[in-house]
Amino acid sequence: MEITPFLQRELPEPLYSQLYHWIKKEIEEGRLLPGMKMPSIRQLTAHLEVSRNTVESAYQQLQSEGYLESVPKSGIWVAEIEKPLLHPIELKHPVMPECKPSSDVRVDFEYGNVDLDKFPLKQWKKCLSDAVGQENNWLFEYSEKQGESALKREISNYLLQSRGVRSTPEQILITAGTQTSMALICRLLALREQTVAIEEPGYIGVRSVIEDEGCYIDPVPLEKDGLSVEHVERSRAKAVYVTPSHQFPFGMILSISKRMRLLKWAYQTGGYIIEDDYDGEFRYQGQPIPSLKSLDEEEKVIYLGTFSKSFLPSVRLSYIIFPPSLMDQYSRNFAVYNQSVSPIIQRAMALFMQSGEFERHIRRMRKMYQRKHQTLLKSIEQHMGTKVKIIGEKSGLHILLQLKGISTIELIEKGLQKGVKAYSPIRFWLNPPPEGNSYIMLGFGGLSIDEIEKGVRLLASCLPETGD
Repeated sequence: MEITPFLQRELPEPLYSQLYHWIKKEIEEGRLLPGMKMPSIRQLTAHLEVSRNTVESAYQQLQSEGYLESVPKSGIWVAEIEKPLLHPIELKHPVMPECKPSSDVRVDFEYGNVDLDKFPLKQWKKCLSDAVGQENNWLFEYSEKQGESALKREISNYLLQSRGVRSTPEQILITAGTQTSMALICRLLALREQTVAIEEPGYIGVRSVIEDEGCYIDPVPLEKDGLSVEHVERSRAKAVYVTPSHQFPFGMILSISKRMRLLKWAYQTGGYIIEDDYDGEFRYQGQPIPSLKSLDEEEKVIYLGTFSKSFLPSVRLSYIIFPPSLMDQYSRNFAVYNQSVSPIIQRAMALFMQSGEFERHIRRMRKMYQRKHQTLLKSIEQHMGTKVKIIGEKSGLHILLQLKGISTIELIEKGLQKGVKAYSPIRFWLNPPPEGNSYIMLGFGGLSIDEIEKGVRLLASCLPETGD
């Protein structure tokens, strides 16, 4: 079968998104029927004169949503679907899930998971109980609007010791996650219809918020030592969002010279740097580089932190350190906003930090994650050799592998058949390049040593005989 969708290259919507929406509509409206065989990726690439990555990305999304199904050695077919009562709201840029969930998955390299076995659950439960048992009537009241004072003092002390960040508790705003933080910052800086520079590729969770807040996104290309500061200097950006301690997802660390140039850009233009230090605690090689906030002499850096990676995602606990002038502005402009994080969680976290448990937990986790990280690298070297290239191996809770002789989608599908689940980072690009489909992302935080070794062996068995 041959299909001929009308793809408009002049539109801002990516071609893979246009192709995805066209096929989906044809299936939902009954023009492509269950059991019809779709053109192969190679055929459709040649017919439409688009990149292979465009067709692969569209097909991958449609398979993950159940509109198409891939039958090994047979091809890609239109699947049987139930007619929805209401059509779901379609995204302009559909999120690209890497594959369907499978009950047969034995090793899941999902990014963002934490080690459950070593978590100090007993101590955390005690802190929750002690927080509820504290005297006075605070339990029946709303939280302090900018966050509980005790927790902000602990965060201020911790950041000074661990990241060299000098701040007062009054500069800190507690939030319910990095996305909440970014939405508040966009409103505070009046960034609607203004340009915000963001790493390309970069964290999709933040990029989505920036788009939803009506900002224009300027994707900044990456270099070996972080984002292109030269690009930022040429841009009209009013703010730049950056992950300097461990670029997401490529893992490079922003060099000290680029940090100084970025600060100079902010001082000269009046722009702001939004520094997301999301897993700065977990660095395995080399000397730690000072955070941008610790180098900032003119209060142009807004610092974001979270407890999701270092502690628990479920506490929904993050924070912003504002320059004093911006905190004054926040206090005026957002005076009626109530605090979004439960005061019970905040007070329990303050007690957990006061007791020294948090620092002990970080030290344990750093050792554990370093051991897992070393196991992952050693296993890849042993079983994959030169068939892959390791990227972003110096810090954090994930790495990327650049593949040779096999595409991301092929490896993911073959891996699922053997019970191992890997992930594509393609959705982290605003404008996915052809080479974007040559990477896989392996998160290791929630896996045991044995699972890491087994997972790498299984993935290695899916690679072609030679990487050349």
